[in-house]
Amino acid sequence: MVEVHSAISRLHRNGAIDTSERDGALTRLNILSQGWREILPDDALRNLAGALLDTYTLRAADSLQLAAALTWCQQRPDKKTFISGDKRLSGAAQSAGFAVVELSRSIS
Repeated sequence: MVEVHSAISRLHRNGAIDTSERDGALTRLNILSQGWREILPDDALRNLAGALLDTYTLRAADSLQLAAALTWCQQRPDKKTFISGDKRLSGAAQSAGFAVVELSRSIS
C-alpha cells in the first residue's frame, strides 16, 4: 500500500498527473487494497529477499515485494500476474517467471 501510494505521490509531485488523477488513483488503491492479502516479512521471506538482491538489481523494498509475491505463489510463479510501475522490479519479476503488467506511467 505504502509503495504504491509513494509512486502516486511522486507522479503528482513531478507533474506527471494532476490532483484529480492523484485523488482517483488513491481512491482506486484503497478499493483494491480491500481485496488483497498482505504478506508480512518473516525470516524466510527476508532470507529470500536477500537472495533476490544477489540475483537481481533491486532495491531493498523491491526485493521484499518480489519475495512476498514468490511466497504467495509458493515460489511457483508460472506466469501469475505481477503488476508494477517500476522497471527494475518488473524485469526481475519477469525473470523470476511472473507475467508482468507494467503500469503505463512507470517509475524508474
